[in-house]
Amino acid sequence: MTSVKILHINLVYLPAFRYGGPIRSVHNLNKWLVKRGADVTVYTTNIDGPVELDVPTGVPVSIDGVRVFYFPVHFFRHWFYSSDFRKALAMTAKDFDIIHITSVFTAASTLGAHYAKKRDIPYVISPKGSLMKTPLGSGSLKKKLYLSLIERKNLEEADAIHFTVPVEKEEYLRQGLSFKDSFVIPNGLDPDEFKEEIPPGFFRKKFGISADKKIVLFLGRLNWIKGLDTLLPSFKRVADRIPAAILVLAGGDDKKYKKTVEDMVEKHKLGDKVVFTGMIIDGDKQAALRDSDVFVMPSYSESFGMSALEAMYSRLPVVVTEGVSLAPVVEKYSAGLVVTKNEDKLSEAVINILSNPDSAKAMGERGRKIAESNFLMPVIAENFLAAYGRVIETHRGKN
Repeated sequence: MTSVKILHINLVYLPAFRYGGPIRSVHNLNKWLVKRGADVTVYTTNIDGPVELDVPTGVPVSIDGVRVFYFPVHFFRHWFYSSDFRKALAMTAKDFDIIHITSVFTAASTLGAHYAKKRDIPYVISPKGSLMKTPLGSGSLKKKLYLSLIERKNLEEADAIHFTVPVEKEEYLRQGLSFKDSFVIPNGLDPDEFKEEIPPGFFRKKFGISADKKIVLFLGRLNWIKGLDTLLPSFKRVADRIPAAILVLAGGDDKKYKKTVEDMVEKHKLGDKVVFTGMIIDGDKQAALRDSDVFVMPSYSESFGMSALEAMYSRLPVVVTEGVSLAPVVEKYSAGLVVTKNEDKLSEAVINILSNPDSAKAMGERGRKIAESNFLMPVIAENFLAAYGRVIETHRGKN
C-alpha cells in the first residue's frame, strides 16, 4: 500500500530540536514513508520551547518531501492550542486515508481524535512513552485529571495505539488503559544521516579534548528523567579509578535543569572532568559518537532510547539502565551493559568497558550489526505502511 494519504499530527516538529529524539524519529518516519510512495502531510505548531520557530505559518513547507504546515499558537500555549490548526483540521481531515497523532495531553491529540471521528477517518495514536509508569507517575494532578476526563477516551476510541517497544505496551496496560487494537514498531535510524565522512578526532579538536582522554558520552536533554543525579556521582568514581576519563554532556538545557547539573559537578569536584557541549546535531553528533569510548544512558525511563541506538550504529559500546526500553536489545545481543539505576553498578560498568578495549570493540561491532538488521528506516517505513493498511481495512470493514 504505497499511495496512502497520511496526516501526521504532532505538537512540535523540525527544526525544534530542543525536544530531543522523538522530533528526529518522527521526521525520519515521514521522510521514509514519502520515499516509499506515501503522501505525507504534517500539521504542527511553530513552538520551540519558550520561543517560536523561524518558519512560515499556515502555508506548506517541504522538508525531505514531507509537506509541513506550522500553525501559530496565540494562547493556551502549554496546551499547544492553535485556532488556525483547528480550522485547517476541520476543513481537511476528510481528505486523508488515515490520521497519525504523535501526542498526548495536548490540543493536537484531542483535536486530531475529534475531527478524525467526525469525518469518519481512522486514527492512530503514538504516546511515545508519555503513558509509561515513570513519566505518568511523576505527572501533575492536572495531567492525571486530563487523562481521566479527556485523553482516555481519545485513546480508547483510536483505531490503534502504536508502541515503540513491548514494554511500553505492557506499562500502558498496567495503567488501566485499553485500546481497540495496537501494533509495536520501533523507532528507526535514517542511514542518510550517517553518510557524511567525519574524520577521527574532529570532535576532540573542536572541544579541546586531547587524544589520550577516555570520553564517556552522555547524549540527551539535560532533564531530571535522564538520570544525571546518578551519572555525576558515578562518574566521580570512574574518574578516581581512570584519571584519563572525561565526561561529555552533550545536550540542551531542559526546563533550567542545567543549573542543578552544574551544582552536582561542583559538589563532586569534577569541574575539569566534565565538558558541556550544548545540543549537538548532524555532523557534530556523528563526530561525538565516533570519538567517544563509551556511551551512557542512566535514565529513569526512556520510551525507546534513540541516542543509545545511534551509539550502537556507530559501533560504540553502551551502558544503559533498566528503565531504558532498548535495554533488552542491548542485553540480548551483548551490545553493552545493562545496569540497575545505581551509582556503584553504573560506575563498575563504565570502568569495565574502559578497561577492556577488546571487549568494548566486540560490543560495538555487535551493536552495529543489530542496528543495521533491525532498526533502519527503510524497513521501519514498510512496516508502518503495512500497519496503516490493516488499520484502514479494519475501519472500512466496520462501516
